[in-house]
Amino acid sequence: MTLPPDVPAPPPGPGVTPPFAAPPVEGRTARMWLGLGVAALATVLCCGAGGTALVGLVLTQAESLNEQAQTIVGDYFDALSEEKYDAAYDLLCEDAQEDESPQQFAARVAREPKITSYEVGDVKLTTLTVPTDVTYASGSRQTLEVSLAQDRGTGRFEVCGIAE
Repeated sequence: MTLPPDVPAPPPGPGVTPPFAAPPVEGRTARMWLGLGVAALATVLCCGAGGTALVGLVLTQAESLNEQAQTIVGDYFDALSEEKYDAAYDLLCEDAQEDESPQQFAARVAREPKITSYEVGDVKLTTLTVPTDVTYASGSRQTLEVSLAQDRGTGRFEVCGIAE
């Protein structure tokens, strides 16, 4: 048997290596879906833990600021009720201290009704004010809004004003 001149020769027999490997064929896609599920679970756990940590950080920071604000306002009203006007003056912000001297401050607050007790509320972070219920020696009560500012050097809160 002879082949016409334009027909190629038949391929060689068994044992010949193909010119390239055939792509793998997976009979089922279960392994792929299992891998995707594990990756999704890991992503949810990581993001969930990160989100929880972020929320915890924000809440802790807010509580810390509230505690600092309440401490400063409490120290200020303690100094006023004990007539330690120099200590109260030291808790004022720079703007308030520039408005009046320690002597002017002492003279002004000495003329105001004497505070016998007070209760400090929670700081309003958007306005940096702290509501404070004050009881005077006469027995009358009043809610005052204490404005705060943060000292740029120390980062501590300072009393910047009191409004009725």
